[in-house]
Order: sequence, then C-alpha cells, then structure tokens
Amino acid sequence: MINFWIKSTRIKNDIYIPKYYDPEIEDALENIVSTHTCMSIEELKNEGIISYATGHEIGKNAYGTGNIPFVRTSDIANWEIKTIPKQGVSEEIYNQYSAKQDVREGDILFVRDGTYLIGVNCFITSVDKELLYQSHILKIRVEKTEELEPEILFLLLNSDIVQKQIRSFQFTADIIDTIGQRFGEIVLPIPKSKSIRDKYIKQTRDALYKRVVGKAFIKHCPKIIESVLLNNNINALEEFFKQSIDEIAENISTETITSEFGEFETFWISSKDISDLIYLPKYYDPSIKEELDKLGSSCYLKTMGEMYEEGMIEYHTGDEIGKMAYGTGDIPFIRTSDFSNWEIKHDPKQGISEEVYMQYKDKEDVAENDILLVRDGTYLVGSSCLITKYDVKSLYCGGLYKIRVKNESLLDPYLFLGLLNSYIVKRQIRTKQFTRDVIDTIGNRIDEVIIPIPKSAEIRKSISNAIKGVIDSRIKAREYISELSNKITTSDFAAIE
Repeated sequence: MINFWIKSTRIKNDIYIPKYYDPEIEDALENIVSTHTCMSIEELKNEGIISYATGHEIGKNAYGTGNIPFVRTSDIANWEIKTIPKQGVSEEIYNQYSAKQDVREGDILFVRDGTYLIGVNCFITSVDKELLYQSHILKIRVEKTEELEPEILFLLLNSDIVQKQIRSFQFTADIIDTIGQRFGEIVLPIPKSKSIRDKYIKQTRDALYKRVVGKAFIKHCPKIIESVLLNNNINALEEFFKQSIDEIAENISTETITSEFGEFETFWISSKDISDLIYLPKYYDPSIKEELDKLGSSCYLKTMGEMYEEGMIEYHTGDEIGKMAYGTGDIPFIRTSDFSNWEIKHDPKQGISEEVYMQYKDKEDVAENDILLVRDGTYLVGSSCLITKYDVKSLYCGGLYKIRVKNESLLDPYLFLGLLNSYIVKRQIRTKQFTRDVIDTIGNRIDEVIIPIPKSAEIRKSISNAIKGVIDSRIKAREYISELSNKITTSDFAAIE
C-alpha cells in the first residue's frame, strides 16, 4: 500500500484509483530516459511501428469440432502456448477466421481480459502452427523491425516496470478485470543503443530456441514414449533429437486435449467383468487392455497401487488452506491451473505468507524432483509436472497428488514423468475419471492406473536422460529470459553476458 499526493489537474478521465497514478512507475521511467526511449504503445501504433488486434469468439458449438487449437487466456503460460490446448476447432471454422487473425511467427499474444492473467503473453514460434485466438487476447505485431525488434518488445512486455503499469491500469468491467483501451497507455522503455539491443536479441533467440525444441518434445512425448515402449527400442527418441528446428516445425502435429480420450467404439463385456457397479463404457475400453497385453513382454506392468504398496513410490494430496490465505504473501500456493508443459508457472495465481507456509510446510514436504499430478479438474486431470529447485518453497492444493519416487532402482522421477505422459497412461487416466459433484476427478482410481516400466535398463536410462535434458534446458532458458526482461529496463541494462 502506498500513499501520495497529486494535483487535481493530473487526474485523467475521472479516474480516481490511486494505483493508476503510482509515482514509483513514473520515477523508474525518469531514471532511464538517458539510455532508453520511452514511448507509449499508442504512440508506437500511431507511428506504424507496431499493430495490434483482438481475436474472435467463435461460439461454444465450435469447441471440440477438430484439433486446430483455439487459444484462450488459460492456454498461455511461461511465455508459450500449452502443448495441448483445451479446445480445438475444425478446418472449416479455422478457414473462416484464419485470414482475419493472420497469426505469424514473431507475433506476440497478450492477455487483455482476465484479472490474474492480464499481461500474460507468449511469443509465437515456428512450431506454433495453425491456431485461432479468442477476443480476450491481443495479437501484437512489430511492423517496423528496424525501429523495434519483436524480441525486444517481448522482453519489455515482461519487464517489471511494464508489468507494474499493467497492474496499475487494469480495472473491473462487469464481472471480469481488463486493461481495455488503457493498453495503449503502457509506456515501453526501448534501449536507444542498437548494438545493445542486438545482444539482447541474440540471447533471447537462443533461450527461446531451447524452450521451443523442448516444447516440441513435450508435445510429441506421448507418441515418442508410445513408440519406444511398443517397439522396445529408443529409435523414436534418437530420431526426434536428430531433427533440425525446421524439420521439427514441419512434422509437429496440432492436437488438443481430446487426443487423450481415444476413439469412440462399441463393444460387449460379460456382466461378471463389471467392477464396483461401474457402468461407464469408457472404463472398460478394450483397446487399452490389448495394448497393455502387447507391452507385457517388454515392460513390467505395475499399478500405481502396487508400486505404493511395494515402496517404490508414495503419493499424497495437498491441502485447501482457505481463500483468506490467498494474497497474504509471495510464496506460491500451487493449484491445478498453475502448471503447464511440465513446469510450474513462473507467476502462480495465488501467493501465501511465511506464517501460512510454516503451518503446512512439514506436512506437505515439497522436495525437488517430486511430481505433481492433477487429481481434480475435468480437462486438467492427469496433467503433471516436475518440482525443480525453484519450486521447492511452495504449498499445493487438495486437487493435486504429490508423487515421490522412493526406490530408484527401477524407476527415477524423470522416467516416471515420461511414462505418466505416454498415451497408454494418459488414456487410462481419462477412462477412470468420473464426475463428483460439479467437477471431474480420478479420485482413488489412481491406484488402478497401470504403469508400463521398460525391462531394458538401456531404454529406461535413455528415456530418463531425454526427459531430464529437456526439463533442465527449458528451466534454465526460462530463468534467463526472466533475467533479460528485468535487466533490459534498468540503468545497468548493458551488462549482460
């Protein structure tokens, strides 16, 4: 909370919200005018340096008609689009809007509406193929790259000084927060030195490249692991990492969450095979049993429950700490929507105080290399991520399982994460989820999920090494992008390595 005085002549458009006039922002911008050109987004637009446009609302009837991603505000995290967006549209619907939306490599998607998500953005890369985006999102394009490069714009939008402006400008419209037309008031401090900008561009491109290659692997991981398990060799892994970024972009597939549900089919089963009075056809999907039978010769087939009983793993749910604890501090309280593409979001929605953290710290016992898996949440059920050293000081909610590998002789955390993201495991999770009250969950049926662990030590090690390499590379690049974003708008912005 800050307090300050301003003259009545400085009041704009009858806006009497103190945060709108935050003097710290003004001071920070004044401190760098000798090294940076400070221009508002509206000025940049008027001079033709950038352009921006909103997306479209295509209607819920279009959802699920195909696998071309319809990007919504919740589909953007850690500066990229989720590998498996929630909603997909058909080719026909895509063709209706694609020319109007015209999304290209180098564009930036920026969340305009959505309270906590306002200001979240992503950089469109070569692996982001056909997509549409909703009206709560702005597409920003640099038109004159000789005056402002896309990578510099991307860093500036994610700098502390710009994110503070976004928070000070957002307001409530009806039942949702937005930045509305105030988006144009955001001031971007652009480094005057072209040579220094070039350094930042190179570093940003290198970091984005590492994240893009890793993201492509995560997107293809279900198919890659499936191929490794079924063929009992690591050819699919080796072939992926031999590809250039252009080859990866050409071969990448567009899929949405529906790819995890399998195909609809009809079949007969005997009444004696009905379990626990469960009469949901998907629960007995015969194609899953057929595939697991095939894997039986090359894999140890163990249920999660068996692995728990044998001491290989342990898993527990988190705690609901109560909404009164939200916003009391900066320690992340991880919820089902707070991770994406195997990572915790760098800006989780809710933060808690040290006092609240200490109440639950020992009970929840979050440690590096733990795996979080979504138990409750319909579309999110089965999503997973790995806890890194950056995420250890945190708590997690009751809708998540925290899984810890206890005996690494047959299974390590990286291998386990890879297997959890194979189609054969994801499809099992989808067949076992059910609706409880108003939300879907897998509940205790997690115990029934069969994990196919390769018998070959070489295959186990290869999968583990690949997953670890991808995670380490992407996390390092993420942290470096964050460092670049904060450095570029400071007085010592030239000092990058």
